[in-house]
Order: sequence, then structure tokens, then C-alpha cells
Amino acid sequence: MPTALHMASNDAALEAAVKRSRKLLSKRAMVAAAASAVPVPGLDWAVDAAMLSKLIPEINKEFGLTPQQLDQLDPSKREQVQKAVTLVGSVLIGKLISRDLVIKAATKIGVRLTTKQLAKYVPFAGQIVSAVVGYAAIRYLGEEHMKDCIRVARQAELEVPLLGYSG
Repeated sequence: MPTALHMASNDAALEAAVKRSRKLLSKRAMVAAAASAVPVPGLDWAVDAAMLSKLIPEINKEFGLTPQQLDQLDPSKREQVQKAVTLVGSVLIGKLISRDLVIKAATKIGVRLTTKQLAKYVPFAGQIVSAVVGYAAIRYLGEEHMKDCIRVARQAELEVPLLGYSG
């Protein structure tokens, strides 16, 4: 299964967007992992939801796929992007990200999140497992979202903005 970076190969703008998105993803996944290690029931779910509700729009922005960016496109290009979003099947591209959308995305990795919750109750080793699973779950969702963004950008022949991420 190809990675987002592999899928973006031969397109400098897409590759740059993936690299910037991965920086964001790594930071957010580390925070989620730290929260997963804390043995407080529900804390990690809240942190995961908060991380994803901030991360997904930031990734969308890197690919030129926020609602505001799409509104600036001419109507025919915007329609082309919407068709590509429908074809790809993403519920997270070109939309305002709500808690419900984050929960819908998280159901893709429900088994991992359940494992993370159960592992928490095993002293020490369980917290490590929970942190690793939490990190991997956020990374997985972010990577899959980047792949969807690449598919949409390519399908719609969208010019990905050459943004400079500032931290």
C-alpha cells in the first residue's frame, strides 16, 4: 500500500504539501500518545477528537481544500473538486470539521481505539501500549486523509498551493 509521499511523487507541490502535513501530523500524534498514556478514562478520546478537529483542517489547507480555499475557485473548478471529493468518498475534505465528522472518521479505527482503552488498565506496560496505539491511530487517520487529498487534487486537476508552514 503506497504512502502519501509515494502517491505524491513526480509533483513537487503535492510532495511539499505531504511533507508539511506530516510535520503537523507528527506533532499532533505525539500529543495524542502522551494523552493516551495517562490513565484517566475518556481523556484520550477527548484529546484525540481535539487533535483531529484541528489537524484535518490544517491538512486540508496544505492541499488547498478548505471551504474558504474552495470558495475562491471559479465555479467550474469548484464543481470539479466536489465531484472528485464524492468519487474519493471523503467526508473530511472541503467541509467545516465538526465533532460528528471527527467521530465518523474515528470509527474507521474503532478497534484500535478500543484496544487503547483496554490496555490503559494494565499497569505500566498497558500505558505504553495505549500510547503507541494512540500515536499509530492518529498517524493512520492523518496518512489516509492525505491520500484522499492527493486523490482529490489529482482527480480535479487542482493546483496545490505552495504554502510555507510557519510552525
